[in-house]
Amino acid sequence: MDKAVILARGLGTRMRRKDGQALVDERQAAVAETGLKALIPMERPFLDYVLSALADAGYRWVCLVVAPEHDAIRRYYVEQSPPRRLHIDFAIQREPRGTADAVAAAEAFAGGDPFLVINSDDYYPVEALRKLRFEPASATALFEMEAMLAGSNISADRLRQFAVGEIDKRGLLRRIIEKPDEATLASLARPLWVSMNCWRFGPSIFKACRRIGPSPRGELELPDAVQYAIDVLGEQFRVVQIRAPVLDLTSRSDIAPVKAALSGVEVNV
Repeated sequence: MDKAVILARGLGTRMRRKDGQALVDERQAAVAETGLKALIPMERPFLDYVLSALADAGYRWVCLVVAPEHDAIRRYYVEQSPPRRLHIDFAIQREPRGTADAVAAAEAFAGGDPFLVINSDDYYPVEALRKLRFEPASATALFEMEAMLAGSNISADRLRQFAVGEIDKRGLLRRIIEKPDEATLASLARPLWVSMNCWRFGPSIFKACRRIGPSPRGELELPDAVQYAIDVLGEQFRVVQIRAPVLDLTSRSDIAPVKAALSGVEVNV
């Protein structure tokens, strides 16, 4: 597997919100105003670090799922700084209809091959990206809660609101639990495994994305498509358990700690 799909169409609503306590410079604030988290400047645009990790893990073909108006991303990677180690394609998600709809936009790029799906505003450990390449079928990387608390920029209170995976005795994903309450968290076996939207998919995911309905938020959600694939299509998702953190770039308060964590990381796109 050497194809990866990066979901970069989000509106960046939380990043656009002004935060007088956030340590951002003028360039970072200007990009934050646009909501394009992928282009937030660290030493390099944040997405450069994500792409470099993909290249280090052995991926060669990348599809960026973007909005029709995201010309800045296209200009940067096509005209200003085209990658040497990766071939970049683009898929357009016309409306912000959810993550499952975003994945569906990349069906032509996948071309029937297995492919990785990740977020554009998360920096994943190369270990997770590489391990998913060599899984024999559909899989997801889940990240140990304690490792996330120890090494991520995400606070404990915020992290407890993230989705977690329920894993059966065979090491297969049973379900993704969105925004678990305290009682649900207490009922799950330890350690807890956090979902950061890091998947290996085959062609069946597109059928699942087409068949689900909107969530209560009115969006076509990728966890719902995965559950449909498990429950209806009989797809099995092996869980790759990773004891390493993911850096998350959601709001302006994340910019300074993520930049600090990435200092010294070599970028080779």
